[in-house]
Amino acid sequence: MATAKPADGAGCRIAGDDPPGTMSAPVLASYTPMAPTHVREPFHREGWVYEEKVDGWRIVAYKDGARVRLVSRNGLDHTRRFAGIAAAIATLSARSLVLDGEVAIYDEKLRSRFDWLREPDADAVATPPVLMAFDLLYQDGREFIGRPLRERRVRLERVVAGSEFVLPVRRLARNGFEAWSEVIARDYEGLVAKEETSLYEAGPTRRWLKVKQKGWTVEEDRWQRRFSTTRNI
Repeated sequence: MATAKPADGAGCRIAGDDPPGTMSAPVLASYTPMAPTHVREPFHREGWVYEEKVDGWRIVAYKDGARVRLVSRNGLDHTRRFAGIAAAIATLSARSLVLDGEVAIYDEKLRSRFDWLREPDADAVATPPVLMAFDLLYQDGREFIGRPLRERRVRLERVVAGSEFVLPVRRLARNGFEAWSEVIARDYEGLVAKEETSLYEAGPTRRWLKVKQKGWTVEEDRWQRRFSTTRNI
């Protein structure tokens, strides 16, 4: 996991600073994130893959040249809050793209720490935030939401290769029960299971399923992963 500080966004143009309509039309299109359905127990199914469930802020990232926007699932603009990530996205080789992922900060045991994201200046935390990207929806004039997940994943890995602050989300074991054992051993929040042939759909779907550890806590730090306050992001 990256430990160096990202750039502060000096070479990155924040989309909100531009006049309306200055991003190309396809990149301006608003994507509603695909939402996994919660299930109570781990499982295994052929043709499914299993990923770390990141405890972070869901973000759709839009890039058009050097202009970048980071938008939450509720439509709030977090580009300035995560200026380092925006700067990293601006340097990716694709001229334009749309990524779906979670902004997260990891501790020394590689556990995502949502409470650290609540700091007023998350970029100032000792371990800087990263975008754990799990989908590529659009790149250089081509939309991929109608293509299967396995193809989108390959394209995603290519486009973020070499970046310290934009990373593909971690894949777990191919067997669902073995993947769950990894979750327990590494003290992740849970996992997200995805059908490899799934297309990208707006909103809730049963082609992506999430399983969470019950009452998940990190005992050494005595902090709860479940916050009583609503996440207005």
